Amino acid sequence: MENAVLQVKGMSCNHCVKAIQSSVGALQGVNKVNVSLQEGQVEVEYSSDKASLQKIKETIDEQGYDVE
Repeated sequence: MENAVLQVKGMSCNHCVKAIQSSVGALQGVNKVNVSLQEGQVEVEYSSDKASLQKIKETIDEQGYDVE
């Protein structure tokens, strides 16, 4: 298992949290998604042989948020 903490800009409410959790959580190989609205962070636990960090970032970007 891999763990990544991503800085994400543009999150402002619980809708943002749910949008990221559901979209990233639906990716194959992603085990856990934790979104911290206060800190602007998304913590992801994933299996690197099934999901890539790049795909996770793209998925967040597709929801309308900026990943640093």
